[in-house]
Amino acid sequence: MTKSNKIPILLLHGSLGAGTQFSALVAQLEAHYDVHLLNFSGHGEMPFSDNGFNIQVFAAEVLEYLENRQLDFIHIFGYSMGGYVAMYLARHYPEKIGKVMTLGTKYNWNEATAGKEVKRLNPELIEEKVPAFARLLQDRHAANDWKEVVIRTAQLIEDLGHQSLLKHQDYAQIPSPCMLMMGDRDNMVSFQETIEVYNALPEAQLTVLPDTAHPLEKADVPLLAYYIKRFTTQKMES
Repeated sequence: MTKSNKIPILLLHGSLGAGTQFSALVAQLEAHYDVHLLNFSGHGEMPFSDNGFNIQVFAAEVLEYLENRQLDFIHIFGYSMGGYVAMYLARHYPEKIGKVMTLGTKYNWNEATAGKEVKRLNPELIEEKVPAFARLLQDRHAANDWKEVVIRTAQLIEDLGHQSLLKHQDYAQIPSPCMLMMGDRDNMVSFQETIEVYNALPEAQLTVLPDTAHPLEKADVPLLAYYIKRFTTQKMES
């Protein structure tokens, strides 16, 4: 089977992340899929966009990626913020999106939840308290100032806290089959918010990964790949 005959799937990274985090997952999927990766602007080697640093801009970058590669249809796996971008695309551009799989995606954004996360996104505190993470971010975003990435991410989350882009009625209008995955030890994403979105979606499955915290690096990659393959190949019941 040639690569062009395989099912296309796009992997979207989370906030402060980059496509390089998916190397182990790509190795599990590439025999079965035409795997695509992209870095949102301001992440990895991609420069910041003049259009801004937000979910709408990142979604537009996905659409541009698909157009440039003449991909009319694609499945998406989105981790954390990448899952939110995937849901935004499924809501507003359903004709482009196949099945959507998310892991560790936070859906309930308000001033309180955003404020909690913004407090953690202080580059000086990160450098002082978790220097290993600061070095990781510096390496991951070598083409940019990692501190600027953190500051802009904090602003993005604060903006979501003031105005969530996806409300209950938006999820109810998403036609794409969706699988919401979360770790049972995720201290950022609650079961309640995940189940509320699961119940709102017309076609959805809910998967809880055992002994799994929020960071992507904590996920059991072969198990994650199994669920992705299982979901993309199964027929959904009406």
